[in-house]
Amino acid sequence: MNNKGMVFLVGAGPGDPGLLTVKAADLIKKCDVIVYDRLVGPKIIAGAAENVERVFVGKESNNHSLPQEEINQLIVQRARQGKMVVRLKGGDPFVFGRGGEEAEFLRLNNIPFEVVPGVTSAVAAPAYAGIPVTHRDFTSTLTIITGHERPDKKKSSIPWEQIAAGKGTLVFLMGVENLGTIVSNLIAFGRSPETPVALVRWGTLPDQEVLTGTLHNIVDEVKTQGFRPPAVIVVGEVVKLREELRWFDNRPLSGRTIVVTRARNQASRMVAELEGLGAQVIEFPTIKIKPIAAPGLQACLTKMSEYSWLTFTSVNGVKEFISQLHELGFDIRDLKGPRICA
Repeated sequence: MNNKGMVFLVGAGPGDPGLLTVKAADLIKKCDVIVYDRLVGPKIIAGAAENVERVFVGKESNNHSLPQEEINQLIVQRARQGKMVVRLKGGDPFVFGRGGEEAEFLRLNNIPFEVVPGVTSAVAAPAYAGIPVTHRDFTSTLTIITGHERPDKKKSSIPWEQIAAGKGTLVFLMGVENLGTIVSNLIAFGRSPETPVALVRWGTLPDQEVLTGTLHNIVDEVKTQGFRPPAVIVVGEVVKLREELRWFDNRPLSGRTIVVTRARNQASRMVAELEGLGAQVIEFPTIKIKPIAAPGLQACLTKMSEYSWLTFTSVNGVKEFISQLHELGFDIRDLKGPRICA
C-alpha cells in the first residue's frame, strides 16, 4: 500500500446485511482498519478479513464510547500510517451521520477520502414496516428530521411551523427520547392530533418492532409498551397503509429465534433459507469437521471390485472420501464395482 493512506466514509445501511451496497462490501473485504458505529451489525463486520483492525466507536444517548473529536483524530492517524480505513456508519454517512464533519476534518488534514452512500433507515425502516414514505394518494413530500439536536444549542433550528403546517410525511431519526417534545411541537404548530404515527424499532432486522398510534396517544403508548430506542418515527397519513402493506413481519417464521448447530462452513444455506422465512438465526456450531488420516483407504481403493457396497453416512464423509480419492490418483470411475449408498 502507498505511504499515504485513504479513508472511505461508508454507509452500512439500516441493519439488514442484504441491504449493504456492493461497493461497501468490497471495501470491507479489502480494508486494513474498520472504525464502526453501534448500529453496524456483526454480520456486516464479519465480512472483513481476520487480521483487520476493528475499532468500535459506538454512541447512544448520554453514552459515547469515544468523543467525535477523538474519532476524527483516530481515522486521520490510521490513514497517516498508510492504511486503508473504512469509517463504517449505520444508514448513510451524510444523513445525520456526522459524515460531513469527518469529511471536513479529513480535508483539513490533507487526507484523501471517498464517500460511499448507504441505504438510509429513514426510508428502509418504514418500507420494512409496510409504510411507503410517499404515495400519490396521500402525499408527495417527505421531510427527514433529526430528533436529537445538539444539546448546546440555544434555539432549535427545526422549522416546526413549516413542517407541522403541511400534510407531508415526516421521518424523525434518533427521536424516541424526545418524542414528547416532537409531538407537542407538531400539535402546537397545527398538525392534527389524529395524525397517524408509527415507531419502527430495529428496522429491517429480524427483531423489528412496530408501534402505531396517533399524535394524540403515541407518547402514552410508548410508555405503556416500554418501547425503547433506537427507532425511526414516521408521522403522516401513509402510516394508515401499514396493515394493508405489511410484509416483513407476516412471513412464516417472523418472531421466531432458531439456533443452527451445524458446522459453520455448512450452515450458510440453511441460515439463508430460515432468514428468508423471517426467523432470527443464531449460528452456534457444535461440531467441527477435520480430515483424519486413513492409511487403509488406498488398499481398499485398489481392490474396490471386491466390495458389494460403499456406504456413506454423511455429506462430510462423501467430501473427504472424494478428496482422498483424487489425492491417491483415482477418480470416480474406479468406483464402478460396488453399489453406492448414502
